[in-house]
Amino acid sequence: MNRFGRSRQVYFFEEYIPTEHHSPYLETHPYEGTNIVSIRPRLPRDWDEPRREAGLRQLLDLMLRLNGIIKPILWFYSPSMFSFARHVDASAVVYDCMDELANFRFAPPRLKELEAELMENSDLVLTGGSSLFSTRRNRHDNIHLFPSGVEIEHFATARSDVQPAADMAALPGKKLGFYGVIDERIDLPLLAELARSHPEWSIVMVGPLAKIGHHELPSAPNLHFMGPRAYGDLPACLAAWDVALMPFAINEATRFISPTKTPEYLAAGLPVVSTPIVDVVATYGDNPEAVRIADTPAAFIAACEAALAADPATFLPEIDPKLATMSWDGTFRRISALVDQAISARLMPPPAPAVRRYAQGGAYDYLIVGAGFAGSVLAERLAADSGKRVLVCDRRPHVGGNAYDHHDAAGILVHKYGPHIFHTNSDDIVAYLSRFTAWRPYQHRVLASVGERLMPMPINRTTLNALYQLNLRTDAETEEFLRSRAEPQEMIRSARDVVINQVGSELYRTFFEGYTRKQWGVDPSELDKSVTARVPTRSNADDRYFLDQFQAMPLHGYTAMFENMLDHDNIELALGVDYRDLRADGLAKRIIYTGPIDEYFDHRFGALPYRSLRFQHETLAQRRFQPVAVVNYPDPEIPYTRITEYKHLTGQTHRQTSITYEFPQDAGDPYYPIPRPENAALYKQYEALSREHPNVTFVGRLGTYRYYNMDQVVGQALATYRRMGADLAQTQEVPV
Repeated sequence: MNRFGRSRQVYFFEEYIPTEHHSPYLETHPYEGTNIVSIRPRLPRDWDEPRREAGLRQLLDLMLRLNGIIKPILWFYSPSMFSFARHVDASAVVYDCMDELANFRFAPPRLKELEAELMENSDLVLTGGSSLFSTRRNRHDNIHLFPSGVEIEHFATARSDVQPAADMAALPGKKLGFYGVIDERIDLPLLAELARSHPEWSIVMVGPLAKIGHHELPSAPNLHFMGPRAYGDLPACLAAWDVALMPFAINEATRFISPTKTPEYLAAGLPVVSTPIVDVVATYGDNPEAVRIADTPAAFIAACEAALAADPATFLPEIDPKLATMSWDGTFRRISALVDQAISARLMPPPAPAVRRYAQGGAYDYLIVGAGFAGSVLAERLAADSGKRVLVCDRRPHVGGNAYDHHDAAGILVHKYGPHIFHTNSDDIVAYLSRFTAWRPYQHRVLASVGERLMPMPINRTTLNALYQLNLRTDAETEEFLRSRAEPQEMIRSARDVVINQVGSELYRTFFEGYTRKQWGVDPSELDKSVTARVPTRSNADDRYFLDQFQAMPLHGYTAMFENMLDHDNIELALGVDYRDLRADGLAKRIIYTGPIDEYFDHRFGALPYRSLRFQHETLAQRRFQPVAVVNYPDPEIPYTRITEYKHLTGQTHRQTSITYEFPQDAGDPYYPIPRPENAALYKQYEALSREHPNVTFVGRLGTYRYYNMDQVVGQALATYRRMGADLAQTQEVPV
């Protein structure tokens, strides 16, 4: 809040305070030297809930009106506030979920209902810990994990630069301390046992009481409840301690907490002893010298003894680099960018360029058949780099080929022909395409549906642990397990041989056999080995589908990128026009053909086999359908191969979601050349025939009958253009 207050006006609308006055009113408390104002609503004590909600709504509207606030960013820390603020016309709604408040003592009964409504209406959801994130990640399409940050410079002063708090330093013996709210989340019996077991220690508890009374606190001569301290005084408290405590009870109120104090304790240079809070274990479980975790009173006491004997020099060199990644400055920058994106997402997308349409006049230097990657890249290069006049035709009524995307009836950006994820290791290809689009970073992850479970694909350590209930921890253990399952094949001839040789028959049947049969329409033993060689098996826990250095999605979609690429005065488009209808017109002496090569030659040697797809698009009245963009279905009894949910790819925020089921089939548009020896031999006949037509250049997946990723098609098109250089120079007109 302080950081936002440096550049924005911030109003912090607090919980209401009961008053004996007969009318509601507001108190305002500006924080000196900041742009932050605390708004404290006061309501008559005897009002019931409906009157309180109406009164808070009236006060909120009054505050907005008096301060001239139009379309504010609404930022909610508690869903309870949404009940009286839902009507405000906001530029963005942010839900900052820091705790599972519904599990707290005296939580309002409607809190879960209000949270569901708030999440439905939020543009951005932030969670303060991995547990909170995991339970909500499938309930919103723009949710992000931000674990507790730390003001490193502030708390690091406790290591040497600040005088210890005098009242704590004066306590006898070793000091073991905690600061924070003292409520039902604190394990009070544990504190009593800790104080009893070591009367020579001083147990220091700093912080206000909430929802419990002084009479509920344990009493011991060496157990000191010292009340709250200001944030600026906390380093002095820490400087007086020898060990920092996290004595939380394990109950519903602590199931989802992610205590901010853990990194603060560590920044002060103190060893930490904690009960097994899930987020503490997840974040610091691999640093046992820095954070000792104990699940019983005896173990907690023993951990405190070990922490007192430890030398911080043994763990600080390892923990300090981790803390450096958790600064509030870095967290603020990332959150601020997300807020700006949420505001922008409510605005209309940028208008597409006005690409020139076919005017049916004049002669062209090149006729390019196909407005996909190969055709569009070559059109752009010929027009922009060589000054050639180009006509691009496509039988489909749009540019982009199979990568075409559009907003469906619900306003969700979808891929008409199935998911297209851009990835490459080529800096040159990224640099070229970046002329026509900005990028949205995206790491593609795929899950496979096996029975009732979803498991990472490609197979990795997590997959094996989930499938076989194992506890493989290292690459070496995983590699040994895979070797024990592998069935070495004397000759690797087919797609089936590749998989069985690597992982054996059981994993082959579970993940590959059914999926591959559905995808290609033949048994994997009849397919070229290249089909399954593209899908690796990993011994680590990396669950990314691709490992390329650059992985991203065009920021405004593929279609916008293609329209920018083709937005040149020398390029005209004939969309929804079949090449065969233009063939006899003699529009250009040179042709670049990206369609099926066998179709160009009227199937002289017979049709090249392709696998096609049928897409079933649906829009659902929910924010999330599945946890990742693509879920594969290898079960042969399920007719589709995968389901795609597009908002994972695009990052779009929308109250609905659109998905696509893919059904492979033989008939229809050609998508995948079928890699079998007899098909390769048939293509060779067409390739030889193409050499007899020097004025026609065949490129792309269909033109060269080969499966290419998108970056490979772009690379092939750029390489083709470079090879055309000499010819272009010879035909270049010389100005008079």
